[in-house]
Amino acid sequence: MAASLFAQDNDLLLAKQYSTNGETQKALEIYQKLYKQNNEAYYTYYINTLLSLKKFDEAESATKKLVRKHPEAHEYQILLGTVYTQQGNVNKADAIYNDLIKNLPADRNEISNLAGQFYQSSNLDYAIKIFQQGRKIMNNNEAFTYELINLYRFKRDKIALTEEYLNFLPANPNFINQAENAFATIYEGDSDYNMLKGALLRRIQKDPQQIIYTELLTWQYMQQKEFDLALNQALALSRRQNDDGSSIFELCRTLNSNEAYDAAIRGYEFIISKGKTLSLYIPAKIELINTKNLKVTSGKYLPADLVGLEQDYTDLLTEFGRNNSTVFAMQKLAQLQAFKLHKLKEAQKLLEDAVNIPNIRPELLASCKLDLGDVYLINNQPWEATLLYSQVEKDFPNTDINQDAKFRNAKLAYYTGDFTWAKGQLDVLKAATSQLIANDALNLLLLIADNTAIDSVGGALKVYARADLQIFAERPDKAIMTLDSIDKKFPKNSLSDDILMSKSRILIQQKNYAHAVPLLKKIADEHPNDLWADDAVFMLGDIYDNRLNDKASAKVWYQKIITNYPGSLWINEARKRFRLLRGDKADS
Repeated sequence: MAASLFAQDNDLLLAKQYSTNGETQKALEIYQKLYKQNNEAYYTYYINTLLSLKKFDEAESATKKLVRKHPEAHEYQILLGTVYTQQGNVNKADAIYNDLIKNLPADRNEISNLAGQFYQSSNLDYAIKIFQQGRKIMNNNEAFTYELINLYRFKRDKIALTEEYLNFLPANPNFINQAENAFATIYEGDSDYNMLKGALLRRIQKDPQQIIYTELLTWQYMQQKEFDLALNQALALSRRQNDDGSSIFELCRTLNSNEAYDAAIRGYEFIISKGKTLSLYIPAKIELINTKNLKVTSGKYLPADLVGLEQDYTDLLTEFGRNNSTVFAMQKLAQLQAFKLHKLKEAQKLLEDAVNIPNIRPELLASCKLDLGDVYLINNQPWEATLLYSQVEKDFPNTDINQDAKFRNAKLAYYTGDFTWAKGQLDVLKAATSQLIANDALNLLLLIADNTAIDSVGGALKVYARADLQIFAERPDKAIMTLDSIDKKFPKNSLSDDILMSKSRILIQQKNYAHAVPLLKKIADEHPNDLWADDAVFMLGDIYDNRLNDKASAKVWYQKIITNYPGSLWINEARKRFRLLRGDKADS
């Protein structure tokens, strides 16, 4: 007996190999032999191979014998329906299937088993019909929900999946995230989301007290980036429930991540308006100011927003005092005053007070000291700046903070024209563990080396460095004037590509991406082998990708890094982004 089974296993493996190699007739001969030896075990292989060879009469005859022998075994009837379908006899197949539905017993297990057999034969439509009929005969519209949801997802039946979830969620609100994930996976554009919106609005009209539909409508508006409408829905629900605003707080985080700052500000203001007794009052106040700060730093602001934000920080510090819990606000206010409002004295005083507050987290203290050093630098106090940078460098050995402080010291030397000392520091930093610092250090080192090779004094470079400092201080007009003076004072300088890059960075700082593009293209076209070429090419890819929403152009520029600049520090990031735009899977 064991020998016989072993021989059958070997025959089965050989038949499968024949099928894989396209030698179907040889496979059929083996399957036929196995079927005759034990027709119960090998009938699927035998019948399916007959079907693949279009031997429909033989397949029908063999399957009918099995049906007669096992009238209660539905899988044989389903297989006979499959034979008829492939033969082109759809009506005969439907008659068999409909008879099964007609005689369906009111038994949950029987219904599930029959639907499973249809599913295994890749007949999703009848698997769905079985479950739907099962609901009717069991008089239970909530039966088989999970099974139907899975079938609708597999079939990508968006309307049916949507309706199934909308029927299911009121009694099972904890499944809302699962529903949202399912919709996000299967929906393909605005028409699908509009279908969901229509279905939700109809249900809300019939049952306005059903909270889950309003929550789902908020999510739908977020997917279509209709942020104000999303917030309006959430606010209406929060007012109706008179809750603590936690759902609004979470929504505002998502709004911020989508750069919908005005909507997020409105949400935080709503929470604050509920009063100081709420646990979210202080967090909302802090996040409100952070959101306004994000709006400013993203460039999406009016001059009046700067003054308003400054007042918000001042009010916060007045309300909660200047202590180790509010140092973050002091730091943010100082950054605003120094780089946006150009109130250097106020920023300097604020940071000097901040670094003297006791019990500040060491990393936050270091960050405030570095910022104070920056303010000293742009306020023409380089000696005080270098003392602070060096202090942080000493306090945080072998860390990213140490490398950041060292790089700021090197840049200070560059800004003030001490190119020899700067080169020594940058030569070490080009091997920094932080890729960003390593890249910036190498570029600055090459800039200094290239422009002091012929002119050892670096006269033109000193003017360029002063312009660079003005860019850092966010004084674009002064920076442009300084850059434009270089060609006049030093007509034979070698800084043309550097000047183009600086002007590009000013435009990017001002969020003027469309005007930055031609300058970057000029670097790529006219200076393909110079210092900033690969940076310009990568920046073009990034601008088209993330700012101008021109994915086709982004791919072109990322590809250029890969093909023309294989040694660039941007190569890995460019390759990753190119593959993503091309549609490769994340792990490929």
